[in-house]
Amino acid sequence: MQLETVDDLQQLLEVVPADIVSPLRRQDGFADLLEIVLDLGRVPKARFPDREEVLSLREVTFDDLQYVVSRIGAFGDDNRAGIERTLHRISAIRNRQGQIIGLTLRVGRAIFGTVKIIQDLVESGKSILLLGRPGVGKTTMLREVARVLAGDLGRRVIVVDTSNEIAGDGDIPHPAIGHARRMQVPTPTLQHAVMIEAVENHMPEVIVIDEIGTELDAAASRTIAERGVQLVATAHGNTLDNLMMNPTLADLIGGIQSVTLGDEEARRRGTQKTVLERKAPPTFDMLVEIQSWVQVAIHDNVAEVVDSILRGQAISAEVRRMEDGEVKVLQPRGRAHPAPVESGRSLRLVTSQPEITRLLPFGISRERLDQAIRSMQAPVYLVRDLRQADLVMTSKAYYRKKPLLLREAEERGVPVYVLRSNTVGQMQQGLSSMCQTPASDNPVDQAIREAETAINRVLSEGEPVELSPQSAYIRRLQHQLAEKHNLSSASDGREPYRRVKIYKDERI
Repeated sequence: MQLETVDDLQQLLEVVPADIVSPLRRQDGFADLLEIVLDLGRVPKARFPDREEVLSLREVTFDDLQYVVSRIGAFGDDNRAGIERTLHRISAIRNRQGQIIGLTLRVGRAIFGTVKIIQDLVESGKSILLLGRPGVGKTTMLREVARVLAGDLGRRVIVVDTSNEIAGDGDIPHPAIGHARRMQVPTPTLQHAVMIEAVENHMPEVIVIDEIGTELDAAASRTIAERGVQLVATAHGNTLDNLMMNPTLADLIGGIQSVTLGDEEARRRGTQKTVLERKAPPTFDMLVEIQSWVQVAIHDNVAEVVDSILRGQAISAEVRRMEDGEVKVLQPRGRAHPAPVESGRSLRLVTSQPEITRLLPFGISRERLDQAIRSMQAPVYLVRDLRQADLVMTSKAYYRKKPLLLREAEERGVPVYVLRSNTVGQMQQGLSSMCQTPASDNPVDQAIREAETAINRVLSEGEPVELSPQSAYIRRLQHQLAEKHNLSSASDGREPYRRVKIYKDERI
């Protein structure tokens, strides 16, 4: 299958002064044009994927800018406009008086076939978050997602189109979104409200949205996901790590909190007193890092990946690439493959290092088991399908009855761990024998331990202590830790050497 591109380029060129368009048409790679840049008092330029070209030695005038503005749609609060029934985007730069002194005319292209690289994820019905740098194809893939879900799969799809970026300018959406319905947003600050309105008024099965960027957007996304609607969206950031360090959008992947343990609990776990944990289930089940137009990295279980990162146990993403119209897996997803060792009727896992275990609970309380996992910070992820499980945990009463699922597990060679009773204590004992859970030595843990030591020094000696340089995300955790102990803190220095200083504020 080859990619098919529709760009309506001629309609964009018709709104640009002719003496600027003529040299543009003579450029090598004219069909790959990305943007035309018109700034008052400067020469006009064209941007291509690999270069920037001057189109005329004549400087751009107010008349040139007005020529373009008079031939396009109205600008919204986000200073974006378009050309009706196309995907082109015209963005304005204004002076203090509100006059337009610069324009960026970006070519909008519908590229059919880009969704094939993640089509199995889209068809799974799970919520998907797309990340990637500007211009890498996030919005293009969103259009394809909307078209495939609404057309090929016949689902009720609503596109929440904040800047007419997905479905183009005008009241009639571009054919690139297929049979999906489009709701326009009056102003970007109301994006979250339109998201909720879409769910409450139009009964969608899927909502597609570009650029989740505020806490209100993140909260609306969680509300939508909790109502059972599939959500496919993009957000700022290139990788999952970027998202975890973004305090505004971290809720999309469950949020991260610093938890202080008691002395006895910390000794039992073999960790420092302050640990990082995920606050809640992620809004999005899957995350796709778009690395280029033809390559993506896929985290197919966001909860598991975030938990593993916080425990210092990295799980490599699955990397896919489109080559000659076919999807090729360059790197499979990293996961544990522990070896079973039989012990009476139960089986335990012996691993040489901490690894994520996919555990299927059967005939026992899932809530209690989840509580046990969190209390121990065990590297375990709960699944609901035997085909995904590394191990099954059940009670003695259920094991004696030999139900179909347990018989099937034994036939498949999946270990079965049998508990004497359905209690949290028994589950903790089982988890301890199944998995190793030593302290993590990842940089976040080290930074937290350093902050704890500094806090103790400040409390005992009264003198300020300066910590090692850290990223913005880790500094925020250190500030929170100081605040919990009623101490003051401040960041000092320039990146990448910016660091936290903890001290007593005599005014408190």
